[in-house]
Amino acid sequence: MSERAGITLPSGMRAVIEEDRYRPGFLNLVVDGTPQSQVNPDDPRELGFEYVQRIGHVIDLLGEPGAPITAVHLGAGALTLPRYVTETRPGSRQQVLELEPALVELVREHIPLPQNSGIRVRYGDAREGLGKLPAALTGTVDLVVVDIFSGSRIPAHVTTVEFYRQVAALLAPEGVIAVNLADGPGLAFARGQAATLGAAVTEVAALAETSILKGRRFGNIVLVGSNAPLPLEWLPRLLAAGPHPSKAVAGRELRDFVAGAPVVTDESAKPSPPPARMFLAVDRDGER
Repeated sequence: MSERAGITLPSGMRAVIEEDRYRPGFLNLVVDGTPQSQVNPDDPRELGFEYVQRIGHVIDLLGEPGAPITAVHLGAGALTLPRYVTETRPGSRQQVLELEPALVELVREHIPLPQNSGIRVRYGDAREGLGKLPAALTGTVDLVVVDIFSGSRIPAHVTTVEFYRQVAALLAPEGVIAVNLADGPGLAFARGQAATLGAAVTEVAALAETSILKGRRFGNIVLVGSNAPLPLEWLPRLLAAGPHPSKAVAGRELRDFVAGAPVVTDESAKPSPPPARMFLAVDRDGER
């Protein structure tokens, strides 16, 4: 791929913006060799990675179609989903928490945000930053997106029930949490995360490509959680929206998926598993 710009972050990781070799017009943000985000600057409504498309479909089903929402994004990347919300739900209020200011500066310089986007970026650790958000947000947020990676792994301290309870405290009565995670065969990490999110909110569903959700290969799974019943009609609509092949589990099927996995606490937490070297070496159109 053709590199447009790059910097070394204070963490020592290398962040670059590259032109996507398969999708003309798309730009990829790659951090420490791991694709983090994909953006079409000419049409932010067009989403690239499969897991981002799935979260986009969840956003489309929130409240009234096209109505503004209040959103909090934990992890900035290339601000793909904040851009999507701005385009599809004008007038939305959005807060973004990001650890690396230099990363956001790189993105803003080379993939500028639209004027009057309503996107406010705050810097610092996502978990610590939750306690520094305006108090008025508590109980009013329609959407929280949790997409926190350090390179190719999710840090341990943002995988715990204590963390998810902090996130859930932001939610409006019908608000939704969407969590992007990655796991491989066996799905021990994903099962534990589903159990853990389920200990913080009353309803959880899992969305992914079929072979990933069956534990056949490494990839991304989106967990959707809420303290309100997730409308049963959501699942068929989310599956029909793709990308395909798609699978979703909720209710009893989710309990079978969790299979008694323990809830993760601050004392027991570990980072997500690293992908295989082969997986990192492949250009993953549509995958993290």
